[in-house]
Amino acid sequence: MKTIMLKGSQVSRKYYLIDAAGKPIGRVAVAIAKLLTGKHKVDYTPHIDNGDYVVVKNASKAIMTGKKSEYKVFFWHSGYPGGLKHVYFKNAIINNPRFVFERVVRGMLPKNRLRKKRLRRMIVFKDENVNIPFNLIEYKV
Repeated sequence: MKTIMLKGSQVSRKYYLIDAAGKPIGRVAVAIAKLLTGKHKVDYTPHIDNGDYVVVKNASKAIMTGKKSEYKVFFWHSGYPGGLKHVYFKNAIINNPRFVFERVVRGMLPKNRLRKKRLRRMIVFKDENVNIPFNLIEYKV
């Protein structure tokens, strides 16, 4: 049996819908990373970006287990002296859930040139209203 090596012109993409309400953010992020990389497909090729689009709804209702929601902090630096900035998870998930999901999923994707392209295919909605004119496939987490 021959090994399947996909070419860039043979890539076909689907749109998956994930409901994050009441689910741990880490479990949702693992499912998103798997769909973005294309590891769920039979013709997975590591050097070709053949992952699918992922639409996340109810992102602001995702949870963290234990007391992590109170203590989890996201840090970044502006590059200037004294430019260390931070935001707590409990504030960030309400105000900007896209930022939280980007940070969590970004750490789960392979660290290579395809990571930025894969992250662009993740669409995050804060609440129930999903306005995508494509045929969405429900993905259970």
